[in-house]
Amino acid sequence: MTAEHTAISGWYLVLRLAGPLQSWGGHSQFNRRDTQAEPTKSGIIGLLAAAQGRRRHDPIEDLLGLSFGVRTDQPGSMLRDYHTVSDLRGRPLLSATVNAKRTQKTTSPPKLTHVTRRFYLQDAVFVAAVNGPRELLESLRDALYGPAFPLFLGRRACPPTQPLLLSPSDDNPQTLWPGTSLLDVLRQVPWQAGEAHRRDRDGHRRTTLPVTIDDPSGDDIRADVPVTFDPHHRDFTSRRIRQEWVVLDDDTSSTREDDHDPFALLGGDR
Repeated sequence: MTAEHTAISGWYLVLRLAGPLQSWGGHSQFNRRDTQAEPTKSGIIGLLAAAQGRRRHDPIEDLLGLSFGVRTDQPGSMLRDYHTVSDLRGRPLLSATVNAKRTQKTTSPPKLTHVTRRFYLQDAVFVAAVNGPRELLESLRDALYGPAFPLFLGRRACPPTQPLLLSPSDDNPQTLWPGTSLLDVLRQVPWQAGEAHRRDRDGHRRTTLPVTIDDPSGDDIRADVPVTFDPHHRDFTSRRIRQEWVVLDDDTSSTREDDHDPFALLGGDR
């Protein structure tokens, strides 16, 4: 059985995740901070929790039950940012080792500057669909319209551009999306790529977009589900996902489910 048959409700919250920079950390640590090629579940849950004003030590169990799917509308390009880190007081930086009192030792010989590498996605656009109990989705929607804390796309230096929320109705922008599954909703949402990206694809009648969705029987595993955001007990667990794709008509934004193209995942268009 796939996630398409286990929707928690028939309603979906749809986010447009776009900005000059995004960075969705996976297994990054120490002086190298990578980004995944698409938003992580921990990043989306963190964004929703921030909108509601939850602090890092607050419980998030209700958010962990949400199911999640993301569509890559514009993959963007990778940016490597060069950083140096030093102590404002001019003291030697700390090393990775600790003394008998479990206190970090200073570097020996003293090291005053570390080089760090941080990676970002630039000019990327994603569409994320979130499924869960309707009451919870409505409360998250309301929170996103008036977030308690600043919202960011993976890192604090990456604010989202507007609109962050997408609605199926121009008359009522706060409407949730109806649908039978994550994939069904991601097929309904019009292509969100920018004009420059669309011009690059000029002449293509349709566009094929990759999709990653939660699926308990999926073939792939992502270790990006937070147990808690408490900085003293931070931990992650895994989820199963599967890779799909949707075909959108660029003129009408309607879908053509019968036009299956097995070479689409390789980047080709007919």
